[in-house]
Amino acid sequence: MNRRSVLKQLSLSVGATVLGSNTMARLTTDAIEYEIPRNPLHKPLDKPVTAITLGAGSRGNVYGGFAEKYPNQLDIIGVAEPIPIRNERYAKKHQIEDKNRFNTWERVFERPKFADAVIISMPDNLHYEPCMKALEMGYDILLEKPIAPTEKECRNILAMAKKTGRIVAVCHVLRYAPYFVKMKELLQNGTIGEIISIQHFEPIEHIHMSHSYVRGNWHNSKQTTPIILAKSCHDLDILKWMLNKPAKQISAMGDLKWFRKENAPQGSTARCTDGCAIERECPYSAIKIYHDNRQRLYVFDLPEDKTKQPEAIMEYLKTTNYGRCVYKMDNDQPDHYITNIRFGDNITASFSMEAFTSYAGRRTRVMGSMGDMVGDMEELVITDFKTGKQTKLVPKAEDVADYKNSGHGGGDWNLAADFVQAVAQQNPKLLTSTIDESIESHIMCFMAEESRKTNKVMDIKM
Repeated sequence: MNRRSVLKQLSLSVGATVLGSNTMARLTTDAIEYEIPRNPLHKPLDKPVTAITLGAGSRGNVYGGFAEKYPNQLDIIGVAEPIPIRNERYAKKHQIEDKNRFNTWERVFERPKFADAVIISMPDNLHYEPCMKALEMGYDILLEKPIAPTEKECRNILAMAKKTGRIVAVCHVLRYAPYFVKMKELLQNGTIGEIISIQHFEPIEHIHMSHSYVRGNWHNSKQTTPIILAKSCHDLDILKWMLNKPAKQISAMGDLKWFRKENAPQGSTARCTDGCAIERECPYSAIKIYHDNRQRLYVFDLPEDKTKQPEAIMEYLKTTNYGRCVYKMDNDQPDHYITNIRFGDNITASFSMEAFTSYAGRRTRVMGSMGDMVGDMEELVITDFKTGKQTKLVPKAEDVADYKNSGHGGGDWNLAADFVQAVAQQNPKLLTSTIDESIESHIMCFMAEESRKTNKVMDIKM
């Protein structure tokens, strides 16, 4: 079968949507690989957009990595980071002058505006104040999700963005992942007829759950944000974005069932390094995860000399939360969470977030009047009820370092590219995740958490 025949078969199988010949390739007789074409609104830049990064941790380095690879598009000229080694390494990586290095975000704004944009990649509870100050001073903003910890703060940022006319791009990166971009396109083109319902599933993966939401920075919802906002605002957002319908009602259930003190095995200790009797057989052994298997080490500021890293890892496990027993933390985040939503046109959606899986990456099933879609971010299978034919689409995408198999589907740098162009052209329409577009899913998250706590169905009012 030649490329023209494959293209014709694809157009017949999935309705009006046709992938351009320069963006697809046949993998097998029933699988077609595709990539999303470059945004036609992008223009050559006379000079790179300049930015200051507030927070040089994992997410700050994701967008910093884009600047490293595409220095003609984005130039990081300033950093605010309280941890000295992170500040030093980030400054060295981006050749930042000493005068543009700060140990707190407040110090950045003591200076007159000296860049085009600010990247806010600090902890969730530190988004609001720097975002409001940056808007006041005339910066455009790339804002890591969640927007802010409370609905009032989210609405305040939206109001300030409208008042100042500045661009605020929320890092809802799934909107830029080729998998979800193509799914939305197919749904909006009526490929499977009228949309009836969606089932969406986020398997966090048990080690990821223990790392981020039991031991990690998001283990306590009162100090950061509830897990539905911290982790799954991506998912409620992508449902709303793909359907392009307002959310009307929401209900939720969930709890912290397993990572509790009463479930601690006999012989366990406060830390995995304290001679725990069952450490070698525990799936959540910090020694196995971080020292033996070298997983998720990006949270540690390890020596560049690899021979010194094992000792440094063990020291972190003896002194930080990452070495504590998962059953004896002060965590309160639910480890299973189910949300049901009624959208406009009586479309229903169910979303399930689960900690106890051996795998990660989102799974989605869409039921339509003339067909259905089943996908797991690795492939999307469309079935036409009229003909019984199936078409398998395989997105061509690559996650950035530390986000392999994380469920972002290559959206991180696609967002960065669109943000750079939006700032350079001063055109927020180049983005699909401006704060105007993204705030509704945050409201959905706040309402879901209220429903979970009160056992009530919540009306969603924008």
